[in-house]
Amino acid sequence: QVQVVESGGGLVQPGGSLRLSCAASGSIFSIDAMGWYRQAPGKGRELVATITRRDLTNYANSVKGRFTISRDNAKNTVYLQMNSLKPEDTAVYYCRADGISSSTMTGMTYWGKGSLVTVSS
Repeated sequence: QVQVVESGGGLVQPGGSLRLSCAASGSIFSIDAMGWYRQAPGKGRELVATITRRDLTNYANSVKGRFTISRDNAKNTVYLQMNSLKPEDTAVYYCRADGISSSTMTGMTYWGKGSLVTVSS
């Protein structure tokens, strides 16, 4: 069993900053790519940023230059530093981890339950 848990969401004013964290734990053999996705009210889930085990990153155009993704491989943890936040960044942010379960030795995609980020004055 693998658990993915996000933390760090909340309410912030426009122009402010927040840092999200996500840790994968449990029966993990290895974690490859990790990433952040978000879903705004009434919209579908969209990619925010991803990072491979070798620190190759990919960002949505809407967050480039404002958000930074990073990870700690030893802790199976990924972070999302969000600066210059805008009201349109308001969404539930989901963490995704692609890895191999040590109990089944098969590749799986694991999702967290989400963390709400609200950008409002």
